Amino acid sequence: MFSILRPYIFSLDPEVAHDLAIKSLKVNILPQSFFKVEGEELLETNLFNMKLPNPIGLAAGFDKSAEVYNSLFKFGFGFIEVGTVTPKQQLGNPKPRIFRLEKDQALINRLGFNNHGSEVISKRISNNRPNGILGINIGPNKETKNKEEDYYACLDKLGIYANYITINISSPNTEGLRDFHDKNEMEKLLSGLYKIKKDKRLEQSIAIKLSPDINSEDISGTIELIKKYNIKGIIISNTTDSNRKNLSDVKKNEKGGLSGQPLKDISTNLIKKFYKETKGKINIIGVGGVDSGESAFEKITAGADVVQLYTGMVYKGPGIVKDIKKELISILKKENFKNIRQAVGINA
Repeated sequence: MFSILRPYIFSLDPEVAHDLAIKSLKVNILPQSFFKVEGEELLETNLFNMKLPNPIGLAAGFDKSAEVYNSLFKFGFGFIEVGTVTPKQQLGNPKPRIFRLEKDQALINRLGFNNHGSEVISKRISNNRPNGILGINIGPNKETKNKEEDYYACLDKLGIYANYITINISSPNTEGLRDFHDKNEMEKLLSGLYKIKKDKRLEQSIAIKLSPDINSEDISGTIELIKKYNIKGIIISNTTDSNRKNLSDVKKNEKGGLSGQPLKDISTNLIKKFYKETKGKINIIGVGGVDSGESAFEKITAGADVVQLYTGMVYKGPGIVKDIKKELISILKKENFKNIRQAVGINA
């Protein structure tokens, strides 16, 4: 069905198409059985000591305000991450702010954390219990002078409603956000989050979402702080504001974060570096260019415990999850793996 509708969808402005998708998902009419696959027990895995039916997750950015996560679970995702959520409602940057680079199978966005705010979203989730593992991605409002306080406020407000919380320090669309990759700034942030988690007795794991543009020499210091403050997961990676020179599409120089195929190898290579240094003791979530069983398997063998996608679904539709799972099962059988966990890090 998506292949028939795609020309119409792609004739629309990307944000209009996205809003239409959210409205359609609110109707929630698709049966979950449509997206089932045989042999999915081979894909069962764990994330933050929680059992997942499969390692395919939806990245933050699609369901920014936690409006349709239960409809999205029907597509067969093993877990879903909503957000980025900020303390106060935020409209984001001026439009247009999403651009399809069809020739490159990529997107550029400069959305700027548009969402309904932590108050509305916390009530929404409390009134609509998730049907699977739900992560909440948090960040600061654009006008906030002390960004750390916004992270603390979101953790305090949203922590109990999530299975895990992601600290987004890596979007290129909020000025000063990537300053938290600096070791001193990161320590200040993580120590504050650690204190809140301890004081509130929050059991939910915390993950940190990193930039693909991080310097290799900063990896060891980052891992040191992640271990020190009991961060359980690393998401590798967010969008990049570089890597444009080899792109073909005329929109390649639009300002914003680049996602999709041009990010694939960058994020996979970074996953390998982090996996080697963490020795598999910290969960890694691999993101960037995942649109097939082969690309998912590549990230898993590089060291990712699980993967996430977003741009791939824009180009291939909701059936992408089912297709990836079928391909992964085929790969596992061909390679004589009894479970996907056995493949984690074998090519790192």
